[in-house]
Amino acid sequence: MILRHLLRMSRWTRNPPSDQRVKLVLGLIVLCLVIAGVEYMGWWPEWATSQPRKLRP
Repeated sequence: MILRHLLRMSRWTRNPPSDQRVKLVLGLIVLCLVIAGVEYMGWWPEWATSQPRKLRP
């Protein structure tokens, strides 16, 4: 592990995030997983899909 990660983990141990922050992050992760699941199942509406652009040479 990088020393920076160890320092960040020790800081989080001393000053953990609030319960509200943890709930927010977990809610966002669940929302992203639900959207990915809907898209994987093929239930994503056609109007919400962006058209791929061609890159200029």
